[in-house]
Amino acid sequence: MIFSPLLSALQKASRSVEEPLGLVRLVIGAFALMGTLIAVLVGVTTDPRMLELIGALWAVYGLVVGFTTGVLEPVIDGLFNVLSNVGLTPAGSGYSAIETLVERGHIPAAAEAYAERARNPRERVDATLRRAKLLAESLDSAETAAVEIDGLRSHPLSGRDDFRVGLALVELYEHHLGDPGRAMAELRRLIDHHPSPRDARRLRTALAELKSERFAADPRP
Repeated sequence: MIFSPLLSALQKASRSVEEPLGLVRLVIGAFALMGTLIAVLVGVTTDPRMLELIGALWAVYGLVVGFTTGVLEPVIDGLFNVLSNVGLTPAGSGYSAIETLVERGHIPAAAEAYAERARNPRERVDATLRRAKLLAESLDSAETAAVEIDGLRSHPLSGRDDFRVGLALVELYEHHLGDPGRAMAELRRLIDHHPSPRDARRLRTALAELKSERFAADPRP
């Protein structure tokens, strides 16, 4: 299905990382544009050699954008995930015991264990998303999973957690509940609430692919 690799990539997005880097790109772009205008003005009126600066200015801008987008953002995202999942997790508070239950086939017990962990406000989102995955994939309870995930919104959510919740709902609606309409509605909500360039671009790609699949399957106008 088209969503599995795409959603996996999207879940790495973090607005707290992208907003300051986006500001860096904006500032450098503004300087490049201002320098271009000045170089054109001076080159046309006084010294044509100033026009040679234009290429250098935009080369610097390209290097900055390439470094922040292709190198710095992935590194920060990876470090953020490592710290949030390992370095900042107190000893004994991980999910290894529950994962062992899953590996041994004790799925209902594992789902109940996740529900117990979800009562802790600090673990509510992560434990609920893990439980929902078991409900949908192993216990044939995708509708219950969707209700529980949607219920997370009754509590204040960080931007990153709201993004994860939305993606999980898209996955459930599309792959487990056969409801592409609700999946598309959730994608549109994410686009409206998470307008950072990288997030919006990937979300719009997912939305376009879902529309294409839906209309290909349903030829009605």
